[in-house]
Amino acid sequence: MKSPFEWRKLGWLAGIFALCYFLPLEWPRFRVGLREGMALTQWYAREHVVLCLIPAFFIAGAIATFVRQGSIMRYLGPNAPKPLAFGVASVSGTVLAVCSCTVLPLFAGIWRMGAGLGPAIAFLYSGPAISALAIILTARVLGLDLGLARAVGAVVFAVVIGWLMTLVFHKEETAKANVAAVLPDPGPAPRPLWKTVVWLGLMVAVLIFANWSDAERGGGFFGFIAASKWALASLAGAGLGVAMAMWFGVPWWKVGLGTAATAFAATLASGHALVPFGIAAVAVGWIAATSEGEMSDWFQATWDFTKQIAPLLLGGVFVSGLLLGRPDHEGLVPSEWVQAAVGSDSILSIFLSALIGAFMYFATLTEIPILQGLIGSGMGKGAALALLLAGPALSLPNMLALLKIMGGRKTALYCALVVIMATLTGWIYGNL
Repeated sequence: MKSPFEWRKLGWLAGIFALCYFLPLEWPRFRVGLREGMALTQWYAREHVVLCLIPAFFIAGAIATFVRQGSIMRYLGPNAPKPLAFGVASVSGTVLAVCSCTVLPLFAGIWRMGAGLGPAIAFLYSGPAISALAIILTARVLGLDLGLARAVGAVVFAVVIGWLMTLVFHKEETAKANVAAVLPDPGPAPRPLWKTVVWLGLMVAVLIFANWSDAERGGGFFGFIAASKWALASLAGAGLGVAMAMWFGVPWWKVGLGTAATAFAATLASGHALVPFGIAAVAVGWIAATSEGEMSDWFQATWDFTKQIAPLLLGGVFVSGLLLGRPDHEGLVPSEWVQAAVGSDSILSIFLSALIGAFMYFATLTEIPILQGLIGSGMGKGAALALLLAGPALSLPNMLALLKIMGGRKTALYCALVVIMATLTGWIYGNL
C-alpha cells in the first residue's frame, strides 16, 4: 500500500464502488440514458467495428510493419519540408474520409513510426473533417454557402491546428528531429516501394469501398461507386490475397481456404455483406497469425493497436450515448436544452454548438441530417458551421483514445484548438 501505483488502484476501486452504490437507477431519465448508451454501443458494434475499425487496425499494423521509418520521416517527419508534409497529410485524410474513431488507428500508426506532430495532427483532423462526399452532401442538403464554408474551414483547420501544435511543442519536435537526423541506415528494403504502396492501397480501397455511403445512389461517378461498392471491395480483397501469396510467401492453400470461406459465407448470407466481410477479416487474421516473418509481425502490430484503442472507443461510445443519446432519441441531457443552447448566432450559442459537437459521436455523413433537423428547429447558421467543423473531427471516444496515444497535454490542446477555431469561424460566418 506504500507505492503510488497501489494507491492509484485503491482510488479506482473506491470510485467504481461509489459509482455502483449511488447509481440513480430509480430515476426514469437515467434508465433512458442507460438504454441509449447501450443502443448506441450496439449500433456502433454492428455498423462500424467490422466494416471500419477492423480494416483500420489492419492498416495501422501494416504501416508499423511494412512501411520503412525512413519513408514516413521523409514525407511526414519533423525534418520534412512543411508544405510537403502538411500537403501529404491533408490529402491522405481527404482520400480516406473516415469517422473520428476509425482515423485513430491510422493516426497511431504514423505517429508511432515517427511522423512529425503537425503533419500527424493535420492527418488526424482531415480524415473525418475533409470528405469530398460529405462536403458535396452538405452543399446539397444544407445550402451551397454552408458547404463551401465547411470545405474552406476544414482545409484551413487541418493546416493551422497542425502548425499551432508544432509551435507549442517545438522543443519536443526539435528533439525528435535531432534523433531522426542520426538514425542509422536500415539497409536495402525487403521489396520495391511500389509493392508496399500497392499493398497498403488495396487495404485502403477495402476500407473506402466497404464504407461508401449509399446516400449517393443514382447517376454520376459517386452513384456508380455506391452501386458497385461491394464488387470493388471484393476485387481489392482478392488483390490482397494474391499479394500475400506472391509477395509475402503465404501458401496458396491458406489464401484459397480463406477465399472459399468468404465465398461460402457470402452465398449463405446473401444480401448481408457484413457476414462475409467479417469472415474475410477473420481469415486474414488467421493467415497472418499462423505465418512467419512479416506476416506474423503484422498480426502482432494489429493486435497491439486493437487492444490499446478498441476498449476506449467502445467505452466512449457508451458514455456519449448515455449523455447525448442518438439521433431522435434523448440521453441524460434533454434535447430541448441542446436546441435552446444553439438556437442563435451569439458567440455563446456558437461555442456551445462546437462544444456539444466535440463530445457527440457522428458516424460519417450522419451530421448532415442531424443538422438539417436542428436548423429546422431554429439553429443559427454560424452555430451549424461550428458543429460541422468540430463534430465530425472530435468525439468523446476519440478523446479518450487520444489520451492513450499521445498523452493529456497534446490531447487537451488539440481538442481546445478545434473547439476555439470552430467557434471563431462560426461566429464570423454567422455575422457576415
